[in-house]
Amino acid sequence: PEIRKKFSFSVSFALLPLPSPIMRPLYLSCCSSSSRYLSPITFFSSSSSSSLLPKPILPTFRTNPGFKFTQSRSRLSIRNCSSISAKPSSELRKKKGSLDSSKPEDKKLRALRQLFSKPGIGIDAYVIPSQDAHQSEFIAECYMRRGFISGFTGSAGTAVVTKDKAALWTDGRYFLQGEKQLNSSWILMRSGNLGVPTASEWLNDVLAPGAKVGIDPVSNFVSDFDETEQFLFSFDAAEELKEDIARKDHELVYLYDVNLVDEIWKESRPGPPNSPIRVHELKYAGVDVVSKLSFLRSQLVDAGCSAIVVSMLDEIAWLLNLRGGDVPNSPVMYAYLVVTMDDTKLFVDSSKVTPEVSHHLKNAGVELRPYGSILSEIESLALKGTELWLDPSSINAAIANTYKAAGDKHLESLGSEDNSKSKNPKVSNGSSGQSWGPCGVYRASPISLAKAVKNPCELEGMRNAHLRDAAALAQFWTWLEDEIHKGAKLTEVDVSDKLLEFRQQQDGFIDTSFDTISGSGANGAIIHYRPEPGNCSIVDSKKLFLLDSGAQYVDGTTDITRTVHFGEPTAHEKECFTRVLQGHIALDEAVFPATTVGFVLDAFARSFLWKIGLDYRHGTGHGVGAALNVHEGPQSISFRYGNTTPLQKGMIVSNEPGYYEDHAFGIRIEVQLQYSLDWIYKPAHPNRLKFISGGFISQNLLHVKEANTKYRFGGIGYLAFEKLTFVPIQKKMVEVSLLSDAEIDWLNDYHSQVWEKVSPLVEGSASQWLWDNTRPLVRQ
Repeated sequence: PEIRKKFSFSVSFALLPLPSPIMRPLYLSCCSSSSRYLSPITFFSSSSSSSLLPKPILPTFRTNPGFKFTQSRSRLSIRNCSSISAKPSSELRKKKGSLDSSKPEDKKLRALRQLFSKPGIGIDAYVIPSQDAHQSEFIAECYMRRGFISGFTGSAGTAVVTKDKAALWTDGRYFLQGEKQLNSSWILMRSGNLGVPTASEWLNDVLAPGAKVGIDPVSNFVSDFDETEQFLFSFDAAEELKEDIARKDHELVYLYDVNLVDEIWKESRPGPPNSPIRVHELKYAGVDVVSKLSFLRSQLVDAGCSAIVVSMLDEIAWLLNLRGGDVPNSPVMYAYLVVTMDDTKLFVDSSKVTPEVSHHLKNAGVELRPYGSILSEIESLALKGTELWLDPSSINAAIANTYKAAGDKHLESLGSEDNSKSKNPKVSNGSSGQSWGPCGVYRASPISLAKAVKNPCELEGMRNAHLRDAAALAQFWTWLEDEIHKGAKLTEVDVSDKLLEFRQQQDGFIDTSFDTISGSGANGAIIHYRPEPGNCSIVDSKKLFLLDSGAQYVDGTTDITRTVHFGEPTAHEKECFTRVLQGHIALDEAVFPATTVGFVLDAFARSFLWKIGLDYRHGTGHGVGAALNVHEGPQSISFRYGNTTPLQKGMIVSNEPGYYEDHAFGIRIEVQLQYSLDWIYKPAHPNRLKFISGGFISQNLLHVKEANTKYRFGGIGYLAFEKLTFVPIQKKMVEVSLLSDAEIDWLNDYHSQVWEKVSPLVEGSASQWLWDNTRPLVRQ
């Protein structure tokens, strides 16, 4: 009462986002604006979205999320890749400082707007997407234009600047981050929230009729790397934006000669990446390049095509059994690939090609071409009348438009020739009436699903990589708990860097699979929070601590999260944590028909939170690559029901329900699951448990496997999950009274497996920590 007399309080309320189907899922493929996927045999022209996969879709436009096509244990000891190294978070942050985000944003916006009226430009608004010319989720620093102009560094988002306004759209994972990073010159558009317009709707509202909206290509570097015009928009996204704004008589303007952000960035813009390419050994890849190309050509025949253009970086890496280092956290290289029935051409910067890689490609019949000559090749194919397979969700507008323009020329030339012989010309093949001219087939890439369904060697590599990663995490948690109990003052960056040290000691370590999310207290509520040196918190022993991290190994990719408390959690924290854990267990134990799509399973993970009126803003699971991108499609587990790709045996997905309280705490548990034929084989991969200060997340990686059910109703097989992640879940966070006996048995069985699989890989204090944290949970 005394306080009330002395102070007046102001309380503001915010609408939580609705899980509306209008909200497009984030694309995944580690690089894309939407994710389109096919079954290995049947192709769909409909679009599909990929759960919580952060593909740089344009969440702002009515973008068609596309589909992407897609046991004995070997020794765990694998040679270190000494030629590739990862840097600690502190160094990475300094490098990313070159984005110059510390400069006042209003100066950048002012400079950008001054360019609108220059001769040859003449626009009223400018759209700046997140992605590169390959629609990548994670991109090289030189392509982080949206981050440079806005200061917002999230992986998904689109900036739109008019002559007097600037707005940025992003999804629920980045709402708090956007609030923190955007200055007052920007409007944060929370995609999916009630009443929030899309970018095209907003443009139609704020611009006078007849306005011109500019989008543009990647500007040139002085090398063969970027000597061509490559739009930052996929063909789908550009066409949809053009159609949407035309409703108010606005015109979409292609700025061919200059990228306006680059004009401001100038000399401080980082140069193009030039990391050497390496061969991904057959013992990890499982299938040789010649066999993969043969499979791809069979898909071309079935689709009535004679060539395909591949622009997704992870698809090229998978198909050619190559790995690169051009993109942080993703082992890919910037390249294009054209496969015809007779030859294969890789368009890449030749300075990255080592003698070993050159020999590898030559043996597979792959020819090298300059990266910047891709449009010339497309034009040449079109002029020959080649029926080209293009994935409209990932092929950039420059390639699609070049193919169309050259195809029109080809048809004109055929018509002219026919006119000279007949007054009634007919340009057809004479049998089915199909035009002799080039006929593009716009479908999801057939590589996407093939890549998503892991072969036995890829699965074995993933299992082994997860076990070594679990050993590193056991050593890390032992160290961290000891330091905290000694009263050490550690920042979130200190903790992230120390985890990197432990992982670097593991055989086959290459890099982190994404920037480590190390969040204490309220920072845990920022779903994709990344601590920065000089701008982060001390790890508080009295608050929740969330660690979401992953690693790239030569044989596999990991992604694991755990939320812990170094002191005594509150009753509310334990209840929220336990509800998330129950959802995690329910999904982990799910058995479902082989035709099941991910959105059907999403409710399994949310139901325990729903019972008390809680939920979370992101999808529940995303696909994971094998020694490739940590986010890949086409599969997902999400409330967004646009993705109609069924989960299939051999896929790997995450299991990560969560709950966040903004500015309070966060929890998530994440696990990778694998679908496998061996129903009896016990899981051998790290379970993921994510907790975020400000939220709770339970996450493990899982492999989809065949379930041994008593019946097979309708003759359909059933699937289940195998755990890949094996790291203890902190028992002090569990409210045992909420768990059923079956759920307690699940947790005890999981911890028994953790001890059995990981204890041979650790010793000393780490072994003791593992033993202490895997003892059975007993109901009092």
